[in-house]
Amino acid sequence: MSIGHTLLGLLESGPRHGYDLKRAFDEKFGHDRPLHYGQVYSTMSRLLKHGLVEVDGIESGAGPERKRYAITDAGVTDVERWLATPEKPEPYLQSTLYTKVVLALLTRRDAADILDTQRSEHLRSMRVLTDRKRKGDLADQLVCDHALFHLEADLRWLELTAARLDKLREAVAR
Repeated sequence: MSIGHTLLGLLESGPRHGYDLKRAFDEKFGHDRPLHYGQVYSTMSRLLKHGLVEVDGIESGAGPERKRYAITDAGVTDVERWLATPEKPEPYLQSTLYTKVVLALLTRRDAADILDTQRSEHLRSMRVLTDRKRKGDLADQLVCDHALFHLEADLRWLELTAARLDKLREAVAR
């Protein structure tokens, strides 16, 4: 996820302080990985340097000064471009799991055990996500669905690989 673009998009509804941006980000997108304050302020500094945001005001109080940021026209254009650009699908062509299976075969270890252990871990993760999905709001349900679909695809791969272990063992032994 592009944190800079996400913060810019949040600013389109109006100027905000760094604290407000962090809170909005965490509420909408950061359930699993909330932003650190330092990350917000370093990102805002970079966006300011590139002319994508501007300081809309500075407030003094009992603590440090609080800058209020606003998105610029260039920032709006940048967000529009980012939203219109499709994300490149991640092909998983050389996954760690595949590497572990092949190395197990090469070193005469039981690759089926690796696949079984991984299957159990995937199923455990799916149970956790399914429970979270049941209890979550629509946004959380969609995030969980995305993760569940990927785990289901991984499970299909695990089953296919388990069925082909003998052929894979022959192929890697050459």
